[in-house]
Amino acid sequence: MLTSTVLVLFMTIPGLALFYAGMVRSKNVLSVMMQCFAITALITVLWALYGYSLAFSTAGMEKGVINFASFYGGLDKAFLKGVTVDSLTLAIPETVFATFQMTFAIITPALIVGAFAERMKFSAMLLFMGLWFTVVYTAMTHAVWSGDGGFFWDMGVLDFAGGTVVHINAGIAGLVAALVLGPRKGYPKVAMMPHNLGYTLMGASMLWVGWFGFNAGSAVSAGGAAGMAMAVTQIATAGAALAWMFSEWLSHGKPSVLGIASGAVAGLVAVTPASGFVGPMGALLIGIAAGVGCFIASTKIKRALGYDDSLDVFGVHAVGGIIGAILTGVFATSMDGLKLDLAMGAQVWIQFKGVLITVVFVAIASYIILKIVDMIVGLRVTEEQETEGLDIASHDERGYNL
Repeated sequence: MLTSTVLVLFMTIPGLALFYAGMVRSKNVLSVMMQCFAITALITVLWALYGYSLAFSTAGMEKGVINFASFYGGLDKAFLKGVTVDSLTLAIPETVFATFQMTFAIITPALIVGAFAERMKFSAMLLFMGLWFTVVYTAMTHAVWSGDGGFFWDMGVLDFAGGTVVHINAGIAGLVAALVLGPRKGYPKVAMMPHNLGYTLMGASMLWVGWFGFNAGSAVSAGGAAGMAMAVTQIATAGAALAWMFSEWLSHGKPSVLGIASGAVAGLVAVTPASGFVGPMGALLIGIAAGVGCFIASTKIKRALGYDDSLDVFGVHAVGGIIGAILTGVFATSMDGLKLDLAMGAQVWIQFKGVLITVVFVAIASYIILKIVDMIVGLRVTEEQETEGLDIASHDERGYNL
């Protein structure tokens, strides 16, 4: 669990930071790295102050009863009260469990950065992430993972490592942010090519490696469940990378580095909710579906609808997360070695309802938070600052001195 925790932190810094930095224009390379780094620090502090308590305190929870405690924990663990050298959670030190879950809380808002890259004020980003983490992330985590009495837990939604909690959550918030801010100056007429796909491929590789901590670590044990989660993560990711690559090859005539890297991430996303419940062949099919589905969403659908999701957070994370969540209901066979009780159709219906409720809740809450932030500090940089680039405009630094 210590190793898994380090791997998940590695996914954000440096993995996600590099993945995003390579896809923006050179004048914004530092800005997205800075956002990922600052979010890591901000969420760490908020998690220690109250986030862990809101997410995992079980005060007031009662199985089958829908109340405030179905969505938010109490404050009895605020300031990590009671998290001591000797306290245990799921048979591991609670310090390790709390830090492991902290790394999930860090990467989820960091994923959203890619949707509004190159145009949001740094102050607005920090305020939005703090409020969004408090209102949305802790609620989703508590509802899915806190146990009996949690809203999604009681529904029977299967989410082993964060399909709803992390990926649909971040992807929908990213789409709402992109729509509220509006497109970047010149989009879609001006070409906005990635400035360093080497960074992006390195970042995607780090995400792939780190994801074993994400999925296998969610077994919270060193055993058969963790081993299968690791195996299916590798298989689904490879299937999705190839599926996106071949889809792009057929559609555009050539396979691209950005395509295969994006496909790998789509596979990682889609297998996340399923990783503790499916076998190798189910995972392969989930990966292939995600590779094709996310390619279509990030190219054809995005172009048809005209929204400027800068780095395809919605197309990869929301769409991939939805594909994975639904197909978890199709291919789920076991839970820590135990046969699932529900028939496929019943579980798919539960998964679908979970996805729908997540989308509606996250979209409405994210929109309200963005509007509040806009009233307080304003969301968007000026046209002059956007033209100059956020590296200089927001941080008075350059990624490259030529």
